[in-house]
Amino acid sequence: MSLRLPLAAMAIALSAAFPAAAHIAVYETTLRGDIEFPNPVDTPGTGTALVTIDDHLNTMRVQVTFSDLVGNVTVAHIHCCTAAAGTGGSGVASPLPTFPEFPVGVKFGSYDQTFDMGAASSYGSGFLTANGNNPLTAFSALITGIAEGKAYLNIHTEFVGSGEIRGFLAPVPEPETYALLLGGLGLVGFAARRKATVRSSA
Repeated sequence: MSLRLPLAAMAIALSAAFPAAAHIAVYETTLRGDIEFPNPVDTPGTGTALVTIDDHLNTMRVQVTFSDLVGNVTVAHIHCCTAAAGTGGSGVASPLPTFPEFPVGVKFGSYDQTFDMGAASSYGSGFLTANGNNPLTAFSALITGIAEGKAYLNIHTEFVGSGEIRGFLAPVPEPETYALLLGGLGLVGFAARRKATVRSSA
């Protein structure tokens, strides 16, 4: 029996499923002092950040938790875009002087806010200006910077004004995509084994 039909059907199923989730991208990072720029910071402070981008709705959700900081929080931002992935420093891409309603004056806390990236207020003025004062152009540049590993989330404190902990954003694999891919690979393997069995018994 020909394998062309089942494999073709699987390819169609895979191609149909991938674009369905393609407009949502999730990025994460661990916030630490030892990767601060220009100088590493010796701090017990740590944190995590999750950034969810929906380029159909033009939204960006920012979720942050942090604890054990030496200094009280002053401001927090997403910076973009560094010259090279995973290193260096750059200007502020997110709202100034800080994320709206981000907890300040504390050493631990959490944050969860969704931004309308079609609004000029969702960007730092310098980042918006550098992108033609067009929020959607700025959003595209930010998405590109994050996807290339050239954007980081930084929490600044009274202890270190330039930032006590930060982390570069990296993509989170989509569970649905991997499940579908593994399922597809399983079908390919099963079909190949079946074909080999038919041949050997012929």
